[in-house]
Amino acid sequence: MINPMQFPSAQPVKSRSLGTRRPFAPLRLMAMCVAVSAALAAPLAQAQADDYAEVNRLLRAGQFSEAMSKADQYLAGKPRDPQMRFLKGVIQTESGKQADAVATFQKLTEEFPELPEPYNNLAVLYAGQSQFDKARAALEMAIRTNPSYATAHENLGDVYAKLASQAYSKALQLDAGNAGVAPKLSLIRNLFAADAKGAKPAAAPAVSTPPVAAAKPAASAPAAAPAAQAPAATGNAESDVESAVAAWAKAWSSKNMSGYLGAYAGSFTPPGGQSRSEWEADRKARIMPRNRIDVDISELSVSVNGDRASAKFRQAYSSDSLSVTSRKTLDLVRSGNRWLIVRESTGS
Repeated sequence: MINPMQFPSAQPVKSRSLGTRRPFAPLRLMAMCVAVSAALAAPLAQAQADDYAEVNRLLRAGQFSEAMSKADQYLAGKPRDPQMRFLKGVIQTESGKQADAVATFQKLTEEFPELPEPYNNLAVLYAGQSQFDKARAALEMAIRTNPSYATAHENLGDVYAKLASQAYSKALQLDAGNAGVAPKLSLIRNLFAADAKGAKPAAAPAVSTPPVAAAKPAASAPAAAPAAQAPAATGNAESDVESAVAAWAKAWSSKNMSGYLGAYAGSFTPPGGQSRSEWEADRKARIMPRNRIDVDISELSVSVNGDRASAKFRQAYSSDSLSVTSRKTLDLVRSGNRWLIVRESTGS
């Protein structure tokens, strides 16, 4: 089911479809969690969080006029705030102002091209207008920005399926006697019709939030950290996995690239079809220029099955000018006395 994206909230919300259901399920909107940079002073951070939460509450209650008024009031004083602008775009979407919502999300992609969520929302709106080529392009940008953005990958697959349906329909119009096309078209239509009937509203996974500017200058770059040591095995597999996740987050926070990259198994498959060397170069380019990185892990849940394990948690990432909260899953395998990452995904 193609997934539309939603708005910042302190808790995951139920996904809601845009428009009436067609043979293909509509894109699902995702829930965006409010995150405030750790560098902000506590009173300011709390005030911002309260404003986001109030607009979110009004939005979830269907009080769109009140939510828009509150958002506009906030933006009058902070016109570049990406989180509230994102919320405003969702209010416009939910209240039927599709053209305004497209303009809002398009502007966000121009000013904050590192954020995948506005691209995803544009895809939702374009798909609702049957502009599937534009939806495809927007989703490809979301994936280029965040190759492990699972929802965008799912959405892109559904957009391609819709494009295939249109192509098969056109082929039948041009050559009604082609016996090989009709079964393909029927298969796609039946697949999505069954999905639309059987799908239940699922709690939308938390995804990254737009950046929040730091309230004070970034600290100077920390000295290079020594290579991380593998956490000592305790004999308790779940505890060992928790220690491995903590060591991975610590190496990332300290920009210890040998420790960070060493947390990944040789069999790790980089997202987005990258080679291992391309992925490592990309990670270094993203991590090393930052003056400050903080990676905080919470709500960690570990399951172990023999020599394989899965760790699910909420990740709060903040750097010089970016604050991101997301759900993340790490799949790990036991290698000697270490647990190494073989797959990671965001938003699931």
